[in-house]
Parts: sequence; structure tokens; C-alpha cells
Amino acid sequence: MRNICNCWLPASAPAPRSASDLWVGKPPGCGTIPDSMGRFEYYDDKLSAGKLRHVYEIAPPRIRQYLEAELDHVLERIKPGGRVLELGCGYGRILAAISRKAGLVLGIDTSYPSLKMGAADLAGIGNCLVACMDASQLALDAGTFDCVVCIQNGISAFHVDRMRLIRESMRVARPGGIIMFSTYAAGFWDDRLEWFGLQAEAGLLGDLDLEASGDGTIVCKDGFTATTVSPAEFMNLAAGLDAETTITEVDGSSLFCEIIPGGTGDFA
Repeated sequence: MRNICNCWLPASAPAPRSASDLWVGKPPGCGTIPDSMGRFEYYDDKLSAGKLRHVYEIAPPRIRQYLEAELDHVLERIKPGGRVLELGCGYGRILAAISRKAGLVLGIDTSYPSLKMGAADLAGIGNCLVACMDASQLALDAGTFDCVVCIQNGISAFHVDRMRLIRESMRVARPGGIIMFSTYAAGFWDDRLEWFGLQAEAGLLGDLDLEASGDGTIVCKDGFTATTVSPAEFMNLAAGLDAETTITEVDGSSLFCEIIPGGTGDFA
């Protein structure tokens, strides 16, 4: 995909002609991030493209195990040939793996530099696309995807209204599809703190404020914070939704909240 803004539409729709085929309202110029995405500047300035990739390159063995286990869990839940949406795809770290099982995968992010890198890396994969978009304001048709994926603590890292994020994910998912959010497990704190410390040493984050950090929240001296979501918080968010919700801990490192709209679905 060469043009970040021209992206996939449902199979029943005509081929996209311009950014306005995808965006709601006045589309931005290609390569421009809408003003509403200003709250994501930290990721654009410090954690985009090559810098984001370096976050994973310096990950210690236990973190690599966590990342692999998280991806394996997602792949187990994806139906062969299904349509998958990943929220917060970054430079496309897991898109190629998903594309080998899915019929089509669309990754969205607010960082244009990361998406540009991802588009180049994934250029030879015909069923894998990326687009610049806010996960809490998806410019996508309702009932489009069999699976919506938001892993590696995206529900906290995006710093958007969590309820709105969940409802938007449900809106674009098909009835009986599956939506997966993950956060860090409480018992993974020491390994997570070590990884964030390595990122700070590499200049990818501000210095850690260890006195202010705790109870699942990592605080950096430059104002960056990384929170988590507890099982009870996940269930409170899902309360009242027309959906079946389950909470699963994976590998002792991640906590998954899996939502099936309409309360039905077979993902064996």
C-alpha cells in the first residue's frame, strides 16, 4: 500500500478513489494527521517508526516471551480467512503474522511515520493494509470485521475514553465476531518495570519516576504515564453491553478481555 490514506473498504463497496472514501467528514491531506489527534504527540515525537521498533529490539527475554504469547493467543482466536482490524498497529509489528491466517487485515494508528514504515515493510503482502485513524473515532462501516484486536495495553496507552473505544470496536465488529483487548497482568510488574527502564536508558522515554510509580502505573519524569486495566475494571466497562465477556490471563504476563458482540460465536 503506497498511499496511507487510500485504504480498504468492505468488499461490497467500490474500490476507493480518494481519502474521502474512508474518512468521515473532510479528509486530511495524505501524510497529515488531523488536529483531533494532537493528544498522541508523545508517540509521534519519541515512540514512532524506528524508535518504536527499537523498543522491541531491546526487549529482554521475558518480555519477548510475553509478546510471543500474546500474539499466539490472538492467532488462536482468529478464524481462517476472516477480516481483522488491529487498533494501534504502530509500524505493523504483528500484521504480517495475522495476514498469514486472516483473509484481510487492516492496521490503524495515529502515527504517520510508523505507518509509512509499516507500509514499506508490508508492501509485498496483498491482504495487509494500514491507515492513519483514531481508534476511538473509526471511519469504517459498521459490522465489517470478524475480529478487532487491541493488544499490548493499547486500551490504556491510547489515552482515550475506554468506553468509547470499546463501543467503537463493537460497532465495526460483526455479530458473533470477537474483540480482544489486552493489558499487563498484575504479576508482571517487575518485568514490565525493567523493560520501561531500558527504554528510558535508550532515550525512548523520560527517566522513570520510581517514587511515583506503582499499583500498575509507571510514571516518567517527562509526564508520560502507562497505566493498566484490572479484571474488575474490564468487567465494569463491559457491563450493560449486548455481548459475552470473558477475562483470561495468558503466560502470567497479559490479561485479555474478550468480547463477543451478541453473545454468540465459535472460535475453535
